[in-house]
Amino acid sequence: MAAPPPELPPLRDVIKRHGLGARRALGQHFLLDLNLTARIARAAGDLDGVNVFEIGPGPGGLTRALLGTGAQSVHAVEKDPRCLDALGELGAAYPGRLHLVHGDALETDLTALAGPPRAIVANLPYNVATPLLINWLKQAGAFASMTLMFQSEVADRLAAPPRTKPYGRLSVITQWLCRVETAFNLPKEAFTPPPKVASTVVHLVPRPEPLAEAEWPALEAVTQAAFGQRRKMLRSSLKRLAIDPGAAGIAGTRRAEELTVEEFCALARLLAATGAG
Repeated sequence: MAAPPPELPPLRDVIKRHGLGARRALGQHFLLDLNLTARIARAAGDLDGVNVFEIGPGPGGLTRALLGTGAQSVHAVEKDPRCLDALGELGAAYPGRLHLVHGDALETDLTALAGPPRAIVANLPYNVATPLLINWLKQAGAFASMTLMFQSEVADRLAAPPRTKPYGRLSVITQWLCRVETAFNLPKEAFTPPPKVASTVVHLVPRPEPLAEAEWPALEAVTQAAFGQRRKMLRSSLKRLAIDPGAAGIAGTRRAEELTVEEFCALARLLAATGAG
């Protein structure tokens, strides 16, 4: 059950008082509309009793929405030291529920911060969004869900089906491990300062088991080779891996964008069987 919200100052006042002008080098674009931050929190589903992780909370707009849910705790990982005092004030309004981590999310093991059930809910800095996602996918089973904001172009890749232009390596790896749902889009104007691109919130639910049997290094290798030369037929693009797609029941005349996730997994198993994956 959501806790009644305490009286909190407007976010613009918090930014002004703490000198939190957005820094481009950190990929900061603050979302100050509390209706939108509440919508992101709702897109994460039922957070009652869940340990939630937020990346790059900034002045704390989304953090407020997450603390307003029934989450057991909110662990906010923030690289910018300027934001810590502002977030500390927010923590005082929700005693014992907000835990601040001053550090780089790329170097932070979220699973070491709190036990299950765990969920990630974050407006990700664009410049590190994909590397962060890859890190979390490698331990996807540790999280009940991941509700993440990306630039729309990246979000399109995550959800893309075969035979579409955005379909690629990131589509295959993500869909192999998670069910992907596009929640909603946000215009550039929703942010301060506005980024150059639109944004999309994506809800990822890790599968109880991967979509098909495969090993991460082998799947990464075959998708890299196939999509690295996506206009070429598989018999050419996979040549350097010394595997014959026909041995996996896949015609060598097909191209990467035509294959399903399950077919890429079949190629990964074939590569692993050779000892090269």
